[in-house]
Amino acid sequence: MKYFVKGFENYANFSGRATRTEYWMFYLFYTIFYFLIYGIIFVGASMQNDTVITAGSALVVLYVLGTLLPMWTVSVRRLHDIGKSGWFILINMIPIAGAIWFLVLMCTDSQPGSNSYGANPKGL
Repeated sequence: MKYFVKGFENYANFSGRATRTEYWMFYLFYTIFYFLIYGIIFVGASMQNDTVITAGSALVVLYVLGTLLPMWTVSVRRLHDIGKSGWFILINMIPIAGAIWFLVLMCTDSQPGSNSYGANPKGL
């Protein structure tokens, strides 16, 4: 959970580096909270309550919009950790192959030592 909070603390910080753990824990908690909020829609649908469905949909949209910038920043810092430019985030625009390539990049181990984006956050 501390990595999720750290992502919000650094929500506008595109410089520096983020470890694999920081990225994947942020993404894990992002996904957990997304499905918890999305569950409100299913509860509303099971009760056939349009107000709950509408409120749940609004919460999902607000959550996604509110976490978009922190998700981008932690992804850019993760790319910096492997020695890539933050612009590599645009690789996701390539259908299918771009998402696979981005996944591989996010799973790649940190560059040892310092690089042009700063010191290794692992301390190696």
